[in-house]
Amino acid sequence: MKIRVERDGLADAVAWVARSLPSRPPVPVLGGVLLDAGSGEPGDEGEALTISGFDYEVSATVGVPATIADGGRTLVSGRLLADITKALPNQPVEISVDGARVTITCGSARFSLPTMPVEDYPQLPPMPPHAGELAGEVFGQAVAQVAIAAGRDDTLPMLTGVRVEINGETLTLVATDRFRLAMREFAWKPSGDVEDAAVLVPAKTLADAAKSLGTAGKTVELALASGDGLMGLAGTGRRTTTRLLDAEFPRYRQLLPTEQTSNAIIEVGPLVEAIKRVSLVAERGTQVRLEFHPGGLKLSAGGDDEGSAEEELPVQFDGESVTIAFNPGYLQDGLGALQTARAELSFTTPNRPALIKPVDDNGEVVAGYLYLLMPVRLPG
Repeated sequence: MKIRVERDGLADAVAWVARSLPSRPPVPVLGGVLLDAGSGEPGDEGEALTISGFDYEVSATVGVPATIADGGRTLVSGRLLADITKALPNQPVEISVDGARVTITCGSARFSLPTMPVEDYPQLPPMPPHAGELAGEVFGQAVAQVAIAAGRDDTLPMLTGVRVEINGETLTLVATDRFRLAMREFAWKPSGDVEDAAVLVPAKTLADAAKSLGTAGKTVELALASGDGLMGLAGTGRRTTTRLLDAEFPRYRQLLPTEQTSNAIIEVGPLVEAIKRVSLVAERGTQVRLEFHPGGLKLSAGGDDEGSAEEELPVQFDGESVTIAFNPGYLQDGLGALQTARAELSFTTPNRPALIKPVDDNGEVVAGYLYLLMPVRLPG
């Protein structure tokens, strides 16, 4: 194999593929990146270098324009190749394979790496059947808003995923770690024969894919084979597949409050800054107390032993006064996910979940997103 490729395109592609590789692969080849140069005519400008990674759970593939003198395939360490291509000078890169070593030359820099046996590398899975299309910017925003609430405890796999629900022209994303829940609904374009379905996708994989595919003005293709336990996403010349989680997601809709006794509309920026200041004295970020009353909100944390803090903010409040406590980190996550300048917080009782929703410039609640947060029990 002997090819020439632009440095920026190569570095971006290798970094994206390497991001999906396991940090501790069970066998060395699963930590590799497969470089596949097409077998067109030597010097053909229309050719591409295909860069792929696959660990039996997640696959990632991207094509990069390249000038190919000699076609071929080679397998090298993904992490090492990502580090090298990121550090190369901004000049064309030449890659050649001679026996069991690959040589990377860029300007005055030259690297020689050992290759891994290509024949031991698993076959990449094909893309599942096309299910529909999503606006890239909406998809990227929706996944970011929801994935923050996914659990990180692998012993509870049903909580480490994002539930993707297909219901006609509405797509719903939901995640929960038992302490908070995030849900986003938005419109998409299903293919003519796609059926309503609900699948559980690993949250980290979905979030990583959404960061790169969720580009403004671009379209993301959703591919699904729920019977085979596989979902695919494609866009901007990249495609990825992931195994679905075989676990039962909690029946979350019964957790959503159907009534409220009070609600507050407040500026997000000042509230977040106040939470950061007040929680400095909260032991290991245990809780911040919020006392809502008509016209105002008092935040407080700590006690006599570790120091205390309090701060007051103006608030548009309606209903019965309420004192409630939250984990400050979870509260900040929810406020940060709204992507609006103002938020509505609604309550039933201090021991029941609170809802946080975005509010637009006209003071209206923006439909489609909610963040449910379980309160921390107040002492005494």
